[in-house]
Amino acid sequence: MQTPLAASSTTDCKQQSFLFQDLGSRQVVADFSGGTLSSDAGALLLRQVDINLGLTAELAQCFNDQRDPAWVDHSVQEMLCQRLLGTALGYEDVIDHQRLRLDPLLAAACGKTDPLGEQRVLPQHRGIALAAPSTLNRLELSNNKDTRCHKVPHDPAKVEACLLKMGARCLPKHTREIVLDLDAMGHRLHGLQEGRHFNAYYDDYCYLPLYAFVGDFPLWAQLRTAEHEAAYGTVAALEKIVAALRRRCRRARIIVRGDSGFGREEIMAWCEGQREVYYCLGMAKNSVLIEKLGPALACARARHCLTGAASVREFTEFRYRTLESWSRERRVIGKAEVMQEGENPRFVVTNLPANGFKDAKDQTRFSPDRLYEELYCARGDMENKLKQQVLDLGQELCQLVPEEERTSAKASEVTLMNEPPRPD
Repeated sequence: MQTPLAASSTTDCKQQSFLFQDLGSRQVVADFSGGTLSSDAGALLLRQVDINLGLTAELAQCFNDQRDPAWVDHSVQEMLCQRLLGTALGYEDVIDHQRLRLDPLLAAACGKTDPLGEQRVLPQHRGIALAAPSTLNRLELSNNKDTRCHKVPHDPAKVEACLLKMGARCLPKHTREIVLDLDAMGHRLHGLQEGRHFNAYYDDYCYLPLYAFVGDFPLWAQLRTAEHEAAYGTVAALEKIVAALRRRCRRARIIVRGDSGFGREEIMAWCEGQREVYYCLGMAKNSVLIEKLGPALACARARHCLTGAASVREFTEFRYRTLESWSRERRVIGKAEVMQEGENPRFVVTNLPANGFKDAKDQTRFSPDRLYEELYCARGDMENKLKQQVLDLGQELCQLVPEEERTSAKASEVTLMNEPPRPD
């Protein structure tokens, strides 16, 4: 055993550690022996989160491992954990794992009982605990390639159901009401990515994924190309999302909320055909709607002239049906707003009862003004959650690159923040 050095010991250039002035009862030691180091200690926290959620354990059940166990060093769960933790730590590319596979701390976070890789099957692999980029690549591409090397296919339906289950699990079982927010967000592309398409709304080539949130919890993130409108595929998504919510919260009523991009006949008709599924959706204005809002607009103009307020609002409701696209007459809420900049009429269509639910104490909750201002406008917070996925990640990455390389990152942030205003 090495004898500890005192703070006043003679310096020896060959020694591995140095003692500095004591800090109370503690010794201050500088050790230059190196050893096994890691800059990704946060992986241990992520490991604990994964253990508590059971995410990789659940996802591993969605894969069909056809490999010979005698030659397998890395289980499906370990490879999933390696890939997910690597992505969470900021290593998004598979090639990053050429170096990460040597990190024993990441190996420990992935559940490796041999974090130094000293017990690998093949001698040439010993000392490397984790899977190589090529192995992870085969895991990701096993559904796309039919070769003797791609032996770990997954069932997309099972993966989808697993993620929905994990998201719905965040809700208390006895929740009585769930507001399900829908939105689509354009992700601009910089290159010749597969499926790129020009979208006139974003005036650029982009993807247009569909998102669904309940409060802070994301339940659905479906990658889509941008040649379709925002509501494309929403009914199919709602069927799966509502079924998952029903399994978790059996007695809950569900309110589907979205902007005018989701005010479509197929979505409203589907909600009306379900048990305790309601909708509150924006509507694009037209000449007929503006005419029906006329008296409220006139009243708002008069109040604006008399009071000189910056903004005056009047609300009304009426029954409305389109000439061809709607199958029935529906309740429409109109907002007549007059501002110093001009008039700002908006519309919302809903099947929520005007007198509230029978078992509710507040019977005026869905009156025209409260439904618009308290329920519909609250969907704006969901858009903040969407922007967090891009902007917050950009802020974190910005701190990791040199100052001279930050220009493009800042430009992309400004592009997202200055998106054109939505029609409602």
